Amino acid sequence: MHHRVVQRILGLLLMTFSLTMLPPAGISLIYADQTWHAFLGGFAVTLAAGLIIWLPARRARDELRLRDGFLVVALFWIVLGTFGAAPFMLYGQLGMSVTDAVFESMSGLTTTGATVLVGLDRLPESILYYRQQLQWLGGMGIIVLAVAILPMLGVGGMQLYRAETPGPVKDTKLTPRITETAKALWYVYLGITVACAVTYWLAGMSIFDAIAHSFSTVAIGGFSTHDLSIAYFDSLLIEMVAVIFMFIGGVNFSLHFLAWRRTTLKNYVLDPEFRAYAAVLSLLTLLVVAFLYTTGEYATLSQAFTKGLFQAVSIGTTTGFTTADYPVWPSSLPLLLILASFIGGCAGSTGGGMKVIRWLLIYKQGVREVMRLVHPSAQIPVKLGDKAVPFRVVDSVWGFFSVYVVLFGVMMVLVMTTGLDQVTAFAAVAASMNNLGPGLGDVAYNFTGVNDTVKWVCVCAMLFGRLEIFTLLVLLTPAFWQR
Repeated sequence: MHHRVVQRILGLLLMTFSLTMLPPAGISLIYADQTWHAFLGGFAVTLAAGLIIWLPARRARDELRLRDGFLVVALFWIVLGTFGAAPFMLYGQLGMSVTDAVFESMSGLTTTGATVLVGLDRLPESILYYRQQLQWLGGMGIIVLAVAILPMLGVGGMQLYRAETPGPVKDTKLTPRITETAKALWYVYLGITVACAVTYWLAGMSIFDAIAHSFSTVAIGGFSTHDLSIAYFDSLLIEMVAVIFMFIGGVNFSLHFLAWRRTTLKNYVLDPEFRAYAAVLSLLTLLVVAFLYTTGEYATLSQAFTKGLFQAVSIGTTTGFTTADYPVWPSSLPLLLILASFIGGCAGSTGGGMKVIRWLLIYKQGVREVMRLVHPSAQIPVKLGDKAVPFRVVDSVWGFFSVYVVLFGVMMVLVMTTGLDQVTAFAAVAASMNNLGPGLGDVAYNFTGVNDTVKWVCVCAMLFGRLEIFTLLVLLTPAFWQR
């Protein structure tokens, strides 16, 4: 393993990340909210740490190996999430402990959206902007990670697209060089963000709120500048704009790129994961709306439809925005919505969860096993479109699913040992591991009331969920560190 190369890259990442604390400092000066010193302090600390790490290894130019790649990816999120907490700690009026600051920063960078802050409407604009910016940067990092980096390491949902998907979606890398791929994704991501911000503004948001919410909408993050989230605006038009862009954010960004480059929507129609994604959200919306209307939760069908549609898309895509008090909805509806977050968005999107492509393959494998009971001698392949999926891919999906469930169970038990009830423990781990944000029980609205142990377990859950589990898990194996 080339430790000095990893050290050099990590130092460069930290120095680059330090620059992201300057825009919030500028926002502070514009609004005169007296927080600029916290961001300049965070900038200085992060830049200095990056320089200290980079300088001894600045001449290391060896080529990265597979193991180096795993370590760089894991350290990227862990270290940046940790240093991202600096402005929260340095702004004394927030009164945040190290645990709370790291939790908030990691939640933002992993686009989870769980928060320990209350009274958002009274917070300085620069702090609010910084939270939204963390999610936007994390969302872009997720796309590059999923589309350009993890497939090279053999990890992640996008590896399933290698020669298994029909038509033009085969090309995982989109462009020949990884730098060109990242640049192309930046253009698409930035373009969708600008479109979202402009649409929010035209729908009635202030310029500040429009930009801030466009960051968290496209990133499928869920942070808001108001305690009431999107419900604060009390606007059906704004809610529908959010629904559209949350849906877009949950789609594989490779499809967005191909649609933009070839000026056609054919790629979406040909993609089996996109069709499954649209079908799941449609079915979830139908069930939620029907349940809300038949139980009399809302007086009219239009109310039941708008509230049900928004919550179904927001939680189904793991965004986490709310326009209704869904945890107190009748019967099994709150649990149904939380369970939907386990499916999440498409591979190569900013969404969380296990990803639609994995659930689609699990479903097809289940159908295959049933058919084999009826026809024991038949050779029945698992297909995506008209292409057979190699058994090793199906095996990896089952492996991922199994490890996901085991880790979820272990973390839920750990959380329950701190005294939380079963509903809160289940929802806290689900909201963190699926990168959802809001949960049920004591974490239905925020994580302020839970103890530090729970918060650290949830931070680990956020990282496991965001990094597709195996990227972190491989670092815990002795074989990884052996020469």
